[in-house]
Amino acid sequence: MSTATDTHSDADTHASHELHGSAAVKQAILIFVGLAVITAVEVALSYMDIGALFLPLLLALMVVKFVLVVLYFMHLRHDGKWFNMAFWSGLGLAVVVYLAAVATFHVFGS
Repeated sequence: MSTATDTHSDADTHASHELHGSAAVKQAILIFVGLAVITAVEVALSYMDIGALFLPLLLALMVVKFVLVVLYFMHLRHDGKWFNMAFWSGLGLAVVVYLAAVATFHVFGS
């Protein structure tokens, strides 16, 4: 049998979970919209002739998207140190591989 205090405590807990869940959904929607905007900018950049800024801008946008997806949708911010290191190493490796591929196409493409 529960007392009035227990019932009040359960109601407070339920209300705080709803608020927390609602805030989490709003944050996920904002991040989704941000990722969509960044993707639209990347696509628009591919049709523009902006010269030497093209590659650095795409790399910067790629890093921002990677960080957003890993931290929020893959919940890395709550994981341990070793998982963090693995993902950040993956980001570094992705940038190095991308730069190597671009350099290869630049050297052998002409």
